[in-house]
Amino acid sequence: MPSLPWSDIDTVLLDMDGTLLDLHYDNHFWMEHLPQRYAELHGVSRAMAEMELQPLFERNAGQLQWYCLDFWSAELKLPVRELKLETAHLIALRPDADTFLAAIKQAGKRVILITNAHRDSLSLKLERIELAPYFERLISSHDYGFAKENPQFWDALQADIDFDPARSLFIDDTLPILRSARDFGVEYLLAVQAPDSHKGPKDTAEFAAVGDYRELIAGLTS
Repeated sequence: MPSLPWSDIDTVLLDMDGTLLDLHYDNHFWMEHLPQRYAELHGVSRAMAEMELQPLFERNAGQLQWYCLDFWSAELKLPVRELKLETAHLIALRPDADTFLAAIKQAGKRVILITNAHRDSLSLKLERIELAPYFERLISSHDYGFAKENPQFWDALQADIDFDPARSLFIDDTLPILRSARDFGVEYLLAVQAPDSHKGPKDTAEFAAVGDYRELIAGLTS
C-alpha cells in the first residue's frame, strides 16, 4: 500500500460495510440467515429458498433497491428489519478503524460517511458501534435516490457537500463503486484487502488496498 500525500487531501470519504465495519455481518445475514428464515417462514426447504432467492439477488445487485430493506421486505414478504436484529451481535468494527477515524479527525480532515446502506441498516449499526462522532455527515445513497455505483450519486454528493474530488480520498470495498468514483474524478482511491474477517484477501484489481489502518495514518500530521 503506497503512502498517502496527506497534505494534498482535504476530504476523506468512507464507505461503511466492509470498510469500517466487518462485512461478515452482512454476508452472514444475506447468504445464511435470510435464506434460512425465508425457508422457515414460507415453509420451503433451504435448497428451495436459495433457488428462489438467487435470481432475485442477481437481478438487483448494484442497484439502489439491492440495499433497500423496504424493497426486500415487500419482495420476500418477510420482516427484514426484524430479521436483521436477530444477528446484530455480529456487527463489529474492522481492526483499528476507530484509530484511523480518530487520527484523520484530529488532523483536521473533513470526514464524511457515504454508504449504500438503507437508513434503517445505518441506524441499526450506529446503535451498536459509535461511529457518528467521527463524521461531519452520514450520507446514505437512499437520500439521493442513486446507488454509489451510479454516476448521478456523485453529482448529487458534489451538489450537497461541495467537495474537491482532486483533493479527496475515498475508501470502499466494492470495485464498481471505486471505478464510479474514479470516473467522477476522485483522485485518491483505496480498496479494502479483506472486508470480511471470515474470508481471505480479495482481488482488488487495479486499486491499491488497505490492509492495516495503522499503516495508512503514517505520515499524517495535524
